[in-house]
Amino acid sequence: MTCEIQCISPDNEAVSALQAGLSIIVPVYNSSATLAALVDRVAPVAESLGGPFELIFVNDGSSDGSWNIIREIAARHPWIRGICMMRNYGQHNAILAGLRVARYATTVTLDDDLQHPPEEVPKLVDKLRAGFDVVYGSPERETHGLLRNIASIVTKLTLRNAIGAESARHISAFRAFKTDLRRAFITHQSAFVCLDVLLTWGTTKFGFVRVRHDERLQGRSTYTLSKLVRHALNMTTGFSVLPLQLASLIGFFFSLGGVAVLGYVLVRFALYGSTVAGFPFLASIIAIFSGAQLFALGILGEYMARIHFRSLDRPTYTVAEIIDSSL
Repeated sequence: MTCEIQCISPDNEAVSALQAGLSIIVPVYNSSATLAALVDRVAPVAESLGGPFELIFVNDGSSDGSWNIIREIAARHPWIRGICMMRNYGQHNAILAGLRVARYATTVTLDDDLQHPPEEVPKLVDKLRAGFDVVYGSPERETHGLLRNIASIVTKLTLRNAIGAESARHISAFRAFKTDLRRAFITHQSAFVCLDVLLTWGTTKFGFVRVRHDERLQGRSTYTLSKLVRHALNMTTGFSVLPLQLASLIGFFFSLGGVAVLGYVLVRFALYGSTVAGFPFLASIIAIFSGAQLFALGILGEYMARIHFRSLDRPTYTVAEIIDSSL
């Protein structure tokens, strides 16, 4: 079968003509073994909430036949839609692709490995109806290893600094929000996407609710420690000037340190008639100041790299095929 290559662009009509109902977006990456079970558990939950609903699978460059499974499932269920990316772009990019075509007023995002129980979705929706625009499903307990949990905490702290929201420490990929928030970032085209930061462009009403997070049924998480660190770095340099401010502060304090060292040398010379002897002292001072300069240059380099990649006009994502029974 020949895939129709197309790119989803912002549709003003789709953005404004939202219907009451629920859109569930699931980014998929090598999860063919869990998709059928996910559909079986999502269906009764979505029906219990009342109103229309849809499930949007976004295949993010899977290599295990996940897209074929999505095709088969969508053929049996008209409320399931599928988007196939041309390659792997990342979880947040995939969710953005699904969000841009969501039809209903409320959007829920789930992982594809059933770590986010669909049965907990009503808790998020109820909290959303209490006056919030975004509600995170914060885990009752972390189910990852020690290093992954530490990396997750660091990422959340980074996000809190990047977006200036206290609720950032409760962020999770299990979230519910008003679909209309996409108006604030519908034209966002950067290859670096952080959905949680983009949501802050449209609202300050964030909340969270404690929900159950289950163990991954099969396989292993692709969100490794290194990927979390890279995500935190991209998030901070892509949506915040905090590193630049940090570099300025480091430069300021090291300048003060240099003045203090100069004062020490002059006072010693005035009192004892001699300067500070020894190569080790001078070498240490030079090494410290050189390190601070290289650190600041590294931060500037990260920002310059973002400008470089932005100038390349890399797409946020490119769609290869869409499954939609209503078309």
